[in-house]
Amino acid sequence: MAQKILVVDDETVLLDTISYNLEQAGYQVIRASDGLIALEAARKNSPDLVILDIMLPGIDGLEVCRQLRRERTTATVPIIMLTAKADEIDKVVGLEVGADDYLTKPFGRRELLARIRALLRRADYPIARERDKKLAQEAAAFDDEQTVPKSKNLISGGLLIDQAGHRVNNRGQNIELQPKQFDLLTYLVRNRGTVLTRDQLLHNVWGYDYAGDTRTVDVHIRWLREKLEEDPASPKMIQTVRGVGYVFRG
Repeated sequence: MAQKILVVDDETVLLDTISYNLEQAGYQVIRASDGLIALEAARKNSPDLVILDIMLPGIDGLEVCRQLRRERTTATVPIIMLTAKADEIDKVVGLEVGADDYLTKPFGRRELLARIRALLRRADYPIARERDKKLAQEAAAFDDEQTVPKSKNLISGGLLIDQAGHRVNNRGQNIELQPKQFDLLTYLVRNRGTVLTRDQLLHNVWGYDYAGDTRTVDVHIRWLREKLEEDPASPKMIQTVRGVGYVFRG
């Protein structure tokens, strides 16, 4: 079955162009021309990915993104935001509200398809909701001395990362992460105790062809701390090494 992509833009020509290119690439396209229609379409169709323009009539793309992230059925769907502005602040705000990637108009067909494939590839993990109870029980039993088991789970203290199921459990509580947050946490835990620069994280988590900047890393680190740390303002798991980058202490 073709993967479904919701495309949201009020520019008819661009909406038609993106839709045509995606359909030619084998995707099923759902179209929306304003924010309210986009939210309704997302709830009804459960898309695999959303391409979302910032400037929309009704409610703008940033608010649409916020609302999608609050709803259970769309909380982790990959979102690519589009903007006609090249201002860095727009990009940072887009990431703040939950976007996974960002494209500035005009952009090429190949670049768009490459970003889509990368996000869908990272999000394409089997749904394993039936494992939630088991993960909670396992996490509660783990202690600080345990290491990676044969099941390929990553374990550090009370944190358990089920790589196959794309699930995270922290001290008995299941944590819902977006695909990029999951990738970043996994990379940090795999390299626990090693100080990693922002460039290293950007290259190894987002990919060497990613056109973003290191502020993207800082935004995602803050998200992880808010979800995992007892006190995000004084993190113990993901620590900042001033002037260098970040290190996972576990």
